[in-house]
Amino acid sequence: MLSLSISVTTRARRPGEKEGKHYFFITQERFDEMLAAGDLLESARVFGRSYGTPRGPVEAALSAGRDVLFDIDWQGFQQLRAGLGDDVVGVFIKPPSLAVLRERLTKRGDTPEQVEARMEHAEAEISHAPEFDYVVENRDLDLALSDLRAILRASRLQTRRQR
Repeated sequence: MLSLSISVTTRARRPGEKEGKHYFFITQERFDEMLAAGDLLESARVFGRSYGTPRGPVEAALSAGRDVLFDIDWQGFQQLRAGLGDDVVGVFIKPPSLAVLRERLTKRGDTPEQVEARMEHAEAEISHAPEFDYVVENRDLDLALSDLRAILRASRLQTRRQR
């Protein structure tokens, strides 16, 4: 079974996003409290906003024998890999081109300023792809999902994961 980890963030909700489905939207003060208490498995400050993965739900899912899918950036991946070692399988989702990335950011409702800020950092972000175990180019959503399923299946079949 697969569980999706829902991150916390201090950024404002975008149109169409739902609390507890896309993110848990919290204040910076609450984020800082969670961080200080050790309640976050990973955290990062990205474009002036804080993001993190709550520890409790992830540990509960793992204890129940479920795999957990994280939607995090390279900074979060580095922290998870450092903390959990080889049990973390890293997949970098790469846009087919910077032009397509710009179009997707615009379509999701980012302001022109937000799009420009993200585009200024896009190449630096993409440069971290070789740190991951796999790279999936998200040119076609169905194909990308098929690739992700194949990676998950192969990872579950690794000798070290057999009980």
